[in-house]
Amino acid sequence: MAADIASAGVAALDDRVVPFTVPDLDIRGRVVRLGSSIDTILGRHNYPEPVARVLGEAAALTVLLGTALKFEGRFQLQTKSDGPISMMVVDFNAPDTYRAVAHIDQAKFDDAMASGALSTGELLGEGHLAMTVDQGSQASRYQGVVALTRQGLEEAAHQYFRQSEQIPSRIRLSVGSIVTGEGRQWRAGGLLVQFMPHSIDRLRAADLHPGDAPQGHEIMANTDPDGISDDAWAEARSLVETVEDHELLDPLLESERLLYRLFHERGARVFEPVLVQEACRCSRERVLGMLRGFSSEDRKAMVADDGTLGVTCEFCSRRYVFEASEVEDGLAAE
Repeated sequence: MAADIASAGVAALDDRVVPFTVPDLDIRGRVVRLGSSIDTILGRHNYPEPVARVLGEAAALTVLLGTALKFEGRFQLQTKSDGPISMMVVDFNAPDTYRAVAHIDQAKFDDAMASGALSTGELLGEGHLAMTVDQGSQASRYQGVVALTRQGLEEAAHQYFRQSEQIPSRIRLSVGSIVTGEGRQWRAGGLLVQFMPHSIDRLRAADLHPGDAPQGHEIMANTDPDGISDDAWAEARSLVETVEDHELLDPLLESERLLYRLFHERGARVFEPVLVQEACRCSRERVLGMLRGFSSEDRKAMVADDGTLGVTCEFCSRRYVFEASEVEDGLAAE
């Protein structure tokens, strides 16, 4: 998506997550719009456009899920696969910061560009997607894993909710760019809707097929991918499927306005937005601690001719340089 827009007022609508509920349909959800934060991340690494698009989707998905945390903790999305994008990591630190990085297999990416195999599923290939919730201790760490079989991130997220959370959910993700007076800028957006009825009976999957029926008797198949037969969920799911990419990316369309378009007949209630920002967790102290965790032989191999050890953060590209004596003296003190 590309459009000429005025930049005034756009920032106020970006980099925020709007939680909402629609009581008449027993659903809750969130809408995310990422502007300058995702543009900073993608621009910093100068990823090829197809890779930037997939990492933007992963960032929008991570922020949607991470902002649901009710505690000071960390939510991480990570993929590892055999495709041109061999790995992605998106970290969300509650309540409001995230960072992201992608690793590219250049030979496979060149082949994909030549053949035009550039969908999210084709770029990821086969492998796994892991979503990890970490409250700060090993005992409070939870991880759900989904197989990647050349499907997109939306479908992978649906699989995650079906098998790990067992909550009927629908997710829409979109990534694109706009043209402003300051040049081209990346944007990402996402919508998450979950079916949360008060009665647990409404979450039960339909009965198994009864087998051969008497001649002339028609059995109505349940076509809901979640196996849920509920009119409210069917309506909510259908409405989500009408959302178009440009509606998630339009910098002049408020999230609240989008929700009104979708649910005005039912009445959506919105809550205080969560403002998010791009920020890295790296620091000189963290990197120094990492270096001291290597063996003596490995540290010696890292020392440059000038007697320093240099480390570049793969997330934010910040460069840290240490004197070899600084690393070793700290070990001696310990």
